[in-house]
Amino acid sequence: MIQDRVAPRREEEPTVFVVDDESSVRSSLQWLLESIRLKVETFDSAESFLAKIVTDRPGCLVLDVRMPGLSGPELMDRLHEKHFGMPIIFLSGHGDVPLAVHTMKGGAFDFLQKPYNNQQFLERVRNALELDTKNRSMRRQQGDTATRIDGLSGREREILDLVIEGQSNKVIGRALGISYKTVEAHRARLMRKMGVASFAELMQVVLAFRGHP
Repeated sequence: MIQDRVAPRREEEPTVFVVDDESSVRSSLQWLLESIRLKVETFDSAESFLAKIVTDRPGCLVLDVRMPGLSGPELMDRLHEKHFGMPIIFLSGHGDVPLAVHTMKGGAFDFLQKPYNNQQFLERVRNALELDTKNRSMRRQQGDTATRIDGLSGREREILDLVIEGQSNKVIGRALGISYKTVEAHRARLMRKMGVASFAELMQVVLAFRGHP
């Protein structure tokens, strides 16, 4: 089973996890990835990967499509059920276009056919690692924003919603039946609690958290 998520005290070094039932492929990929100083861990089956992997480890997954036991796409589906967010690069020795479409629709980062070009492969791995770093940063920001919003009082949340709608302090005061100065005081407190220094910054943080472009 995948272990419960435990937040690390500091960011671990990104790891490329290679899952392939052929030892020659695992060795070749490990040598190639380590040649550009990337950390690598290899697994001979989807089951062995599931038994060890911790969901919050940074990195990307290089996954063979066809393996005994759980196949690559089946492993991807299992990981998605567990909210596994690491980018997945599929490798296949079979020119199976429908399977490639399935994996990409399922959220795979890329699908490369064996034999692959080494430089292309390394470039895609670097891109996947960059995406993972970006996604993890966004999730941390989302978590921080959620914590800050949870720390607002009920009145401050009401004012926040109206501020985000673009309402002035006077309009907010009339809507809530409180004075202009009271609105100003609440607004100043919520800005401090949200860790922002301007209305524009507040809009950016809250709208990003709520999923607006």
